[in-house]
Amino acid sequence: MTTAPEPTGRGTLADSVRDSLRAVIDPELGENVVDLGLIYFVAVDDRSTAHVVMTTTTRGCPAVGYLKDGVERAACAVPGVAAAEVAVTYDPPWSPDMMSGPSGQRRPPAKPRFWRPW
Repeated sequence: MTTAPEPTGRGTLADSVRDSLRAVIDPELGENVVDLGLIYFVAVDDRSTAHVVMTTTTRGCPAVGYLKDGVERAACAVPGVAAAEVAVTYDPPWSPDMMSGPSGQRRPPAKPRFWRPW
């Protein structure tokens, strides 16, 4: 009988999986799926199966298959992980407020098209 996966504290196998997911880059935004806030849940059960719940920036994202496959491969690449199950959800819907790291930092407002520094 497999126990339900539970997220665990720092330094765990689930943390290693989350770190590995940083190698998966969204092809449209050029940033990794973790810092974009696309990863909602990561856990590893007692059978060494990684469970990941993720989203995409929009429901109709053409890269959903690419991202899901990349997340599965990155999770399976972690030593100690035997398999990975990746689920995509849109609840809650993604928003830019979910971004962290360099992508989530406040950016200066864009300059007008004909901006001149003098």
